[in-house]
Amino acid sequence: MPPQPPAPPVFYSFPTTDILVDSLANFVVKAQRDAVDKRGKFTIALSRGSLAANLKGLVGQENVQWDKWEVFFCDEAAVPLDSEDSNYHSNILSFLSDVPIPPNQIHTVDASQLQDLEELADQYEKQLIDHFAKSNAARYPTFDLMLLGIGPDGETASLFPGHELLTEKDAWVAYLDDAPRGPKRRITMTLPVLTHCYRAVFVVSGNEKAEMLHAVLDEPEKGLPSSKVRPASPGLCFFFADKDASTLTKYPPTAFRWIDNEKEAEEAVAAAKKKAARHAEEGGE
Repeated sequence: MPPQPPAPPVFYSFPTTDILVDSLANFVVKAQRDAVDKRGKFTIALSRGSLAANLKGLVGQENVQWDKWEVFFCDEAAVPLDSEDSNYHSNILSFLSDVPIPPNQIHTVDASQLQDLEELADQYEKQLIDHFAKSNAARYPTFDLMLLGIGPDGETASLFPGHELLTEKDAWVAYLDDAPRGPKRRITMTLPVLTHCYRAVFVVSGNEKAEMLHAVLDEPEKGLPSSKVRPASPGLCFFFADKDASTLTKYPPTAFRWIDNEKEAEEAVAAAKKKAARHAEEGGE
């Protein structure tokens, strides 16, 4: 029996960044509740870049079971953990230092291996194996939630267009020493890991992201890395964007609400497309 095709991405567009931040926090808490109810813990992966600034809405949220969180990082620069280039450091400043997640449940790279990229990636993959293989015999780890950004060239995590790492099928974590922007030496979770989560969420804000969000959602045939992240069934993919980032995107937005499964995602996207078509027929802008 052939595998079921991925559910269509669900696109949420918010009038302001503040509303996006509050809505994202609401979504993350609901994803946590769903994961803890079903699996007894909440595994979340955070990516580099501007994403961290949009997670500040989690601080002060009520009814969060912080002791159930297991935090990993989708990618990381080979820099000390207190460096401004560190993914861990940016998330510590944004929200991790203000919430009571037990420190041993925040999984960082081994800072003693920064000079050996292969070992750095192997050690981080070993952390994933230790955590996931005990309870999950699947080919790849299955995160409850992966929070991702879209880079200037359509990259996500540290997976860049045209890079050989996009074809990696075996490793869970790989390294690169030729990133085209920012720190050149990094490790990153691979595409199969990003496409085997329960929920992948892209967070995009600012008009400088408008052209790339349009390319990712409206022109998936371009094959940009961010367009390739479509979790396998029963996984779901969401895009959270503010008004500025949404200006060029034709893909129809869905009114923000919790979507629990593929059927609900398909129905929501179909309804959004129908509404957009009706609006166009009526001469709307």
